[in-house]
Amino acid sequence: MRLYVIGDVHGHLDQLKAAHDRIFRDGGRDAVIAHVGDLIDRGPDSRGVVDYLMTGQAQGRPWIVTRGNHDRFLPQYLSQPDWVDPDLSSRLHWTLHSGLGAPETLRSYGVDPALPPDRMLAEAKRAVPAAHAAFLASLPLYFLHPLALVVHAGVRPGVDLQDQAEEDLVWIRQGFLNSPVDHGPLVVHGHTAIQTATHYGNRLNVDGGAAYGRPLCAAIVERDAVYLLTDDGRVPLEPQDLPCD
Repeated sequence: MRLYVIGDVHGHLDQLKAAHDRIFRDGGRDAVIAHVGDLIDRGPDSRGVVDYLMTGQAQGRPWIVTRGNHDRFLPQYLSQPDWVDPDLSSRLHWTLHSGLGAPETLRSYGVDPALPPDRMLAEAKRAVPAAHAAFLASLPLYFLHPLALVVHAGVRPGVDLQDQAEEDLVWIRQGFLNSPVDHGPLVVHGHTAIQTATHYGNRLNVDGGAAYGRPLCAAIVERDAVYLLTDDGRVPLEPQDLPCD
């Protein structure tokens, strides 16, 4: 038994397809692939990423996609235009925050992010397929597999999975990243960009920073081993010390 997991995509369709190709070579085209979310923002083709994954699922591919914090922004913007994510320290709207990646996402749908706000919203409502917004809004918050718990950001230690708050599942850092607690299953997550996929014993971070120009990580979880999957094959990931505060 094995599980393949792909890190935060952030609009990089070419890297997503390349990661899938690496997985297909290793495990076949019917491999179970979980994606930790953050499909959109920052990269050049958020629309293409959403369409590609939706199409694969519709064709029966065993692809699971969990909800990232960035995946909430576009559907919320379309349905509640004034919504600001309460977990953003800046308290800035998605379209006004310089680092969230709204302009790139809007451009991928053919919307000019320099338009006046009312017109930009109208164009976005016209350009973004309702099926795309519904897909992003309905992504599950986690995927529990016999080998691992896949979630975007992590979990609140000591809280039952069914009682975890959405805000923690898509946003948590402090309290999770430095926790040595045995969570039961291996927690496979993204959200916190590092240099490459890293195994910390109780958790595996697969966000290698594709949003910032680094390669999109694909990892393999097996019963007694974890690997990074590269163009040259598998690279074993041995547990590392937890990062310091």
